[in-house]
Amino acid sequence: MTVIRGATTISKDSPEEIRSAVSELLEQIESRNALKREEVLSIVFSSTSDIHSFYPAKAAREAGFASCSLFSAQEPEIEGGLALCIRVMLFIEKNIEPHHVYLRGARILRKDIAQKYNIAIDGPAGSGKSTAAKLLANDCHILYLDTGAMYRACALAALRAGIDVADEAQVCDLMRGIALTVLYQDGVQHTMLDKEDVTALLRSPEISMAASTVSRHPSVRMKMVEKQREIAGKMSCVLDGRDIGTFVLPDADFKFFLTAAPEVRAKRRYDEMVARGEKVDFETLKKEIVARDEQDATRQLAPLKKAEDAVLIDTSDMTIEEVLKTIKRKMQEKI
Repeated sequence: MTVIRGATTISKDSPEEIRSAVSELLEQIESRNALKREEVLSIVFSSTSDIHSFYPAKAAREAGFASCSLFSAQEPEIEGGLALCIRVMLFIEKNIEPHHVYLRGARILRKDIAQKYNIAIDGPAGSGKSTAAKLLANDCHILYLDTGAMYRACALAALRAGIDVADEAQVCDLMRGIALTVLYQDGVQHTMLDKEDVTALLRSPEISMAASTVSRHPSVRMKMVEKQREIAGKMSCVLDGRDIGTFVLPDADFKFFLTAAPEVRAKRRYDEMVARGEKVDFETLKKEIVARDEQDATRQLAPLKKAEDAVLIDTSDMTIEEVLKTIKRKMQEKI
């Protein structure tokens, strides 16, 4: 017999959160250990004293574990203990080398993975990297650093100053005088340009193209990279961009490269912009995305490319939920 352990956390005590967390945890244990459900003899859950709304064992039954015995117990209250935590033990009838699974905030229960870690997600515009990075950071209870927003803020500063973004000398002079900072409020990044919160101004096509041009200048890139490395050196975080795994954080613990067909990426951006009430022509947007791909891939300093040790994920036919699930599974496999 083999015993496989695991744990996860939830963000709030609700049946929906418990169902989702238990289902994800058991699926990860199954996948990591190549299990068949009929091989599971019994599953024992324990949950911290702040979880009352739903039995994890019932969530397991609803998730399809119908042939094994299921138990739930509540742990005594422990001061300073991990909050909103669900632990599990699976008893398997065969003898295997167990791969224990710890997800979300429960990662800190594993001494071998409790240290600071960084996740790099690269890819072209519209590949889904930013959405995936935000969701992943939320699931892992770590910070999301929107590196693209930092370059967009530089582009905004140049456009406001009437500077030709292709003129490196002018842009370099501008960089010496601007104050660009990143603040986190309630887990959300706010990009501050000379003490002004410009977060809501950074997603227009004009800013996107200007940011791609500005980011090609070594003076801009090195200033932003220095700041990004400083943040990543202090805390666990997810960074997304075009050169995170190859240049910004070449020693990142986990690296992914997301891509998708240009038509798919253009449609995603088109839908986002229409949802925000912006007027945009699909064909024009598609041409801009293709042009930016070429510009990013051919720039001299740190061009867009997949790191050799990054996991390639084509998101063309995947939902964001499927992308996130794939990333988390690959991370767990590496652990």
